[in-house]
Amino acid sequence: MAFQKAVKGTVLVGGGALATVLGLSQFAHYRRKQVSLAYVEAAECLTEPVNREPPSREAQLMTLQNTSEFDILVIGGGATGSGCALDAVTRGLKTALVERDDFSSGTSSRSTKLIHGGVRYLQKAIMKLDVEQYRMVKEALHERANLLEIAPHLSSPLPIMLPIYKWWQLPYYWVGIKLYDLVAGSNCLKSSYVLSKSRALEHFPMLQKDKLVGAIVYYDGQHNDARMNLAIALTAARYGAATANYMEVVSLLKKKDPETGKERVSGARCKDVLTGQEFDVRAKCVINATGPFTDSVRKMDDSNAPVICQASAGVHIVMPGYYSPENMGLLDPATSDGRVIFFLPWEKMTIAGTTDSPTDITSHPIPSEEDINFILNEVRNYLSCDVEVRRGDVLAAWSGIRPLVIDPKSADTQSISRNHVVDVSESGLITIAGGKWTTYRSMAEDTVNAAIKVHNLKAGPSRTVGLFLQGGKDWSPTLYIRLVQDYGLESEVAQHLATTYGDKAFEVAKMASVTGKRWPVVGVRLVSEFPYIEAEVKYGIKEYACTAVDMISRRTRLAFLNVQAAEEALPRIVELMGRELNWSESKKQEELEIATKFLYYEMGSKSRSEQLTDRSEISLLPSDIDRYTKRFHKFDEDEKGFITIVDVQRVLENINVQMDENTLHEILNEVDLNKNGQVELNEFLQLMSAIQKGRVSGSRLAILMKTAEENLDRRVPIPVDRSCGGL
Repeated sequence: MAFQKAVKGTVLVGGGALATVLGLSQFAHYRRKQVSLAYVEAAECLTEPVNREPPSREAQLMTLQNTSEFDILVIGGGATGSGCALDAVTRGLKTALVERDDFSSGTSSRSTKLIHGGVRYLQKAIMKLDVEQYRMVKEALHERANLLEIAPHLSSPLPIMLPIYKWWQLPYYWVGIKLYDLVAGSNCLKSSYVLSKSRALEHFPMLQKDKLVGAIVYYDGQHNDARMNLAIALTAARYGAATANYMEVVSLLKKKDPETGKERVSGARCKDVLTGQEFDVRAKCVINATGPFTDSVRKMDDSNAPVICQASAGVHIVMPGYYSPENMGLLDPATSDGRVIFFLPWEKMTIAGTTDSPTDITSHPIPSEEDINFILNEVRNYLSCDVEVRRGDVLAAWSGIRPLVIDPKSADTQSISRNHVVDVSESGLITIAGGKWTTYRSMAEDTVNAAIKVHNLKAGPSRTVGLFLQGGKDWSPTLYIRLVQDYGLESEVAQHLATTYGDKAFEVAKMASVTGKRWPVVGVRLVSEFPYIEAEVKYGIKEYACTAVDMISRRTRLAFLNVQAAEEALPRIVELMGRELNWSESKKQEELEIATKFLYYEMGSKSRSEQLTDRSEISLLPSDIDRYTKRFHKFDEDEKGFITIVDVQRVLENINVQMDENTLHEILNEVDLNKNGQVELNEFLQLMSAIQKGRVSGSRLAILMKTAEENLDRRVPIPVDRSCGGL
């Protein structure tokens, strides 16, 4: 019936030349002011949000249960589904949104964190004279500009370097990147430019310098994807949409159309995953926006519906921030197997990815060791030999499932559509599939347009262009200073709160606990090396966080940044959530176990732990074995063949170092491979071998023993024969 693809040519305020004159930060502020003027007409068409704050989940469930009929029910709380809900509710349609897991729990939180038009798509469009790909890039560049405007706290322009190692590539890539600027038109964030070899190394000092000719730098956008998705859903809730996570659709409701006699989809039977309660949610139109699970909902409607989704897995890894400059990304345009790899600074860490390989559809994708090593090998090709790229430096890894889609109305049913597809079934189910994160808003607009047309709903045009998302309206780059001055927060914590919550950061600051220190006055951290504070757990519950996994992965991003830090913070997070949600001790234990399992399988902890096992080989030179054995015996004075916490405490006392017993237990447990409460010589040698190979890094026991050995050696009295006889 209806098949639509998004092609937009709307131009936003801005300009590459002006950006060059003003500088990037001033230019971004200027464009915000200009866009607010450009969109004043659209803003006047909207009523103010009906809720100052999003209603509680309990209130939302009551609305879902007690509303006789919605205009639109959206299934799926990812970026596209949340975008559909926001688009519909701001047109004045009575809107509901249900998600069986958490908002952004799937693909939308596992992206490359870029808001981009797609340089490689433009290259293909030019090489193959593909008009559809060209239009897709143009639309994405329009949406990139809009997203940077409506959520300035969660997004920002990012310069990305394309290193050039052959002279002929310089004009080739320069023309391509300049065309990218040209297609962006007024939406160009800042004009691309060429760097000499010396200037390229100045901007990216860890770059491989051998045979380097120069580099080209272009600009795209970057964002905090899970928080962006959440901001869309929360904004929809504030405008009146009944949104609920952990609400699973178990079946679709149907009724006969009195005019045609055909069955039409009229809602869904929903189940509260947390309580098991089931009830019907009726709606004139149902939108299927379930990403990789598109076909499962289509088959609820029609068991004979053809499969249109082909899943592709994309793995990313996170490494320490020192692997890349703070303000410059890197693009590898042609990897060893023809794929594209991005190497980007993100949240003061470095993110690298992605792979692209066929996969089965699952709610719990697991990053493979093969994909992790592929990314590491590609990174090694571009970094200086002075930088040792170690497997042990992979702090987190995840796999996201990209739902590639076949247009069911196309004559060529085997051809993957590079754009998004809006499909309407015989019974009126609207399916939106495919597309990309950047174009979520235009995808939502096309979907709601189709819903209005097919179901004769009364609504005006889309009003989401220029509509600020939660936290964006009153945000400014200097907002964090007020947080420091008014609440006594650390500067790093204040900046984090400002860029995570925007103008809602003050509400988080008000919840912050007093530290008991001279400075900072408030803001107790969840873990020492990250700026997340305990108040964010309390505030996260107001943002519909229901589980510990929600908190460590999507309200905070700890799980995506460092799985060990997330595991360290888990007990305190569970304790705080339990206090707020009245969890029993058994419920707290259950949450702790589920979250630990999530980190182990889905965030790369399993793959990381397998780098050192009781089966690990010892590949050390005889001289190294002798050196490490002597170090071990500094702790194992009795030559038992193993060391315990008592041995470590004795050595630490000798060098006047204090360390609590729980921490020592944790340190030894990391290396106690057979889990017998002690570290044997063989286990220590396995550890040192893994460290030499780069499979393990940051071992606290290895660093502790080396430091202790150096301190003990300095305390040894100088023999008389080495001091010329003494006095």
